[in-house]
Amino acid sequence: MLIRYLSKLFKNQKSILSETEEVMKKFMLVGLGNIGSEYHNTRHNVGFRILDTLAAKMDFSFESAKLGDIGTFRVKGRQVLCLKPSTYMNRSGKAVKYWMDKEKIPLENVLIIADDINLPFGTLRLKAKGSDGGHNGLKDIQQILQTTQYHRLRFGVGADFSKGRQVDYVLGKWGPDEEEALPERLERIMELIPSFILAGPKITMNIFNGT
Repeated sequence: MLIRYLSKLFKNQKSILSETEEVMKKFMLVGLGNIGSEYHNTRHNVGFRILDTLAAKMDFSFESAKLGDIGTFRVKGRQVLCLKPSTYMNRSGKAVKYWMDKEKIPLENVLIIADDINLPFGTLRLKAKGSDGGHNGLKDIQQILQTTQYHRLRFGVGADFSKGRQVDYVLGKWGPDEEEALPERLERIMELIPSFILAGPKITMNIFNGT
């Protein structure tokens, strides 16, 4: 009787451990942006562009789903869910929370990708926590998740605008010089993403931040 009980208990614990391991192998990348052709290829939509570049590199496609476009790929046993929210920038948190809960993805395995006017063009900065920095997408995610303790990759878009013209700048198209420099910056992020998934955020920060 005791042996049977212990055997059953061991199997249950083994099952729980297995489920936990599977959860820890799941990651989510969220590229922030606004839906609609008028926002295509704008500075504020760099999160979308990064995930589109990743989809081409990893050979997967996006499909329309609840609250966003979804694509998946695997890297060395890790399952990665990519999300482009369809909620508009200032409601991004709803989509992030929905897919985290649905796919049972732990917060520490989520990476939010957004533009940042406080960084020079092309500068990459991975952080494990912090304020929203005035970014409406990050602000909503913080409010919905009730925490600032989530990983975010900020892509610098610079601040080459006059007073009162910030909205026009971030919603504007990339300039010719920026377009010429973007492919190299995007390729650098294609190296950063698998490093975040496989090596972890601390090592990735040391290698890529500021480059």
